[in-house]
Amino acid sequence: MFSVSRTVVRQALQDLIHEGLIKRRKGKGSFVAAAKISEQLVQKLTGFYQDMIEQGLQPVTRVLLQHVTPANPTIAQHLKLPPETPVIEIARQRSVENVPLLLVTTYVPYVLCPNLVTDDLNNQSLYALLENRYHLYIARGRRTIQAVPAEGQEAKLLDVPKGTPLFRLDSISYMNDGTPIEYYFAYHRGDRTQFEVELVRTRDSDKVIESTDELPSSTHFSTYAP
Repeated sequence: MFSVSRTVVRQALQDLIHEGLIKRRKGKGSFVAAAKISEQLVQKLTGFYQDMIEQGLQPVTRVLLQHVTPANPTIAQHLKLPPETPVIEIARQRSVENVPLLLVTTYVPYVLCPNLVTDDLNNQSLYALLENRYHLYIARGRRTIQAVPAEGQEAKLLDVPKGTPLFRLDSISYMNDGTPIEYYFAYHRGDRTQFEVELVRTRDSDKVIESTDELPSSTHFSTYAP
C-alpha cells in the first residue's frame, strides 16, 4: 500500500512503541495503546478530581475506607502532630471511563474538620469540600514520586497483574500559616498515567542560573538502590 519494505514498517512500528502510541502483544500483533491521562505534578496544586474535570473527563470515586484513627508515628510526623492524635483516614479508588487509575489514602487532622468523617466523598473534590464547607485553604504543598511494583491489594484494586509498575506519590499540603492540613500517598497506574511538570528558571542579579543543582524548582529527583 505504501510502497515501502517490511524493514521500514517494522522500524515505524518500533518508533510508535517507544512513543507509547501502540503496544505489541506476542503472537497477536500490534495494537493502538490506550491514551494516558495527564495530571499536574507541581506548580499547580490541584487534586485528581479537578485535573480530570479540566480535561473534560468525569472521574468516579469509590470510597473504600472513611473513619477516625490514631496517627501512627509516620503520619504524625508528616502532619506535625503528637503520635496517636486522631486523624481522619480516607481510602479511595479513582476511575475514569470505567478504568481504575489510582488508589489514594488521605489523612486529615480530625480537629480541623471532625464532620469530614461522615461527608459523602464518592463524587466530589476533597479540596473543594475543605475550602467550601470548612474554610480550610491549601496554600502550598510538596509532592514526591517514585516507581514501585504493584503488590497484591494494589494490583487487585487497579486491575493489573502483580508486579506491574506503578507511580507512587506522597504529598503534604499546608495552609497559609504553615499548618499541615493533609498527607496522602497514592498509587497511579503507570500504563495509563503521565505527569506534567512545569520547570521555572530564575535570575539572580540578572544572571540566569545555569547549574541544575541551583535551580529552585520544587521538583526533586532521587534514585533508590534496590
